[in-house]
Amino acid sequence: MENPAFWEKPQRAAELQKERAGMLEVVQRFQAAEKRLREADELLELSAAEGDASVLEGIGADLDGAAKDLRSMELGRMLNGPTDSHNAFLSINAGAGGTESCDWAEMLLRMYLRFCERRGWSTSVTDYLAGEGAGLKSATVSIEGPMAFGYLRAEVGVHRLVRISPFDANKRRQTSFASVFVYPEVDDSIEIVVRDEDLRVDTYRSSGAGGQKVNKTDSAVRLTHYPSGIVVACQNERSQHSNKATAMKILRARLYEREMQKRREAQDAINAQKMDISFGSQIRSYVLHPYKMVKDHRTEVESPQPEKILDGDLDDFIEAYLLQATASA
Repeated sequence: MENPAFWEKPQRAAELQKERAGMLEVVQRFQAAEKRLREADELLELSAAEGDASVLEGIGADLDGAAKDLRSMELGRMLNGPTDSHNAFLSINAGAGGTESCDWAEMLLRMYLRFCERRGWSTSVTDYLAGEGAGLKSATVSIEGPMAFGYLRAEVGVHRLVRISPFDANKRRQTSFASVFVYPEVDDSIEIVVRDEDLRVDTYRSSGAGGQKVNKTDSAVRLTHYPSGIVVACQNERSQHSNKATAMKILRARLYEREMQKRREAQDAINAQKMDISFGSQIRSYVLHPYKMVKDHRTEVESPQPEKILDGDLDDFIEAYLLQATASA
């Protein structure tokens, strides 16, 4: 980077900077875990020399933390798929059930935004279709962060919620469904051709929560790709040009993932990892009544604290699935 010639090709320079940032994060995390282990070892020696057992609990906590960090780094090392390191687009769609499912979809959106915030990833809601009474019918989030797609692909599938309905005066228990899809952002090194004649571009006035957030110009953009039937939209930017550019990114990502899915199916029609994105085939259940439990049906990982999970504490679920998927690959 200190060589002036490095900056003569800005696009390549940006790619190398991104690669360097990813490597630097791995080195720093390894050094931090190594430091924790070294300090725990020194404390253990000191405790033995002085006959003081009071620090053992703290040493145990340090070792547990280091073990978790190392497990996470091992997972990162195993995420070596062609798009695992890419940014991601995450899409949420409410299932049948009206207001209940729309509210559940809104809860999932918040959960993933909190998960990304915990990891230090940046997010932007590129499209949002509000539900009629509450919540959302569909939403798409652009997510930028190291290994974003690699981690979030563990969330693809149907998510089931069981709770006492806040919208039912009789306080009956309701079951709601929402589906989650994740696509990798396709960089310029992967060529996805979208011909102008295959594309319809519609503009419309963006919707929002009201007040200053309402865009009074037709800046929102919807793209329809005729050959695939894929429709994407973006409305979060003020500029129609910016919305179209983001929508094109999402379209290219979905076309890429569509092609990769075709190849996976051709390689193995009964691939055990292939997700069946249909209602009734939930990957995870979130039960708030009559007891509290979140259970992943693929890995059997459970948590009796759904509040923590819905606040974005998804690491245990995601890591368990990815380690299982990687081991069986």
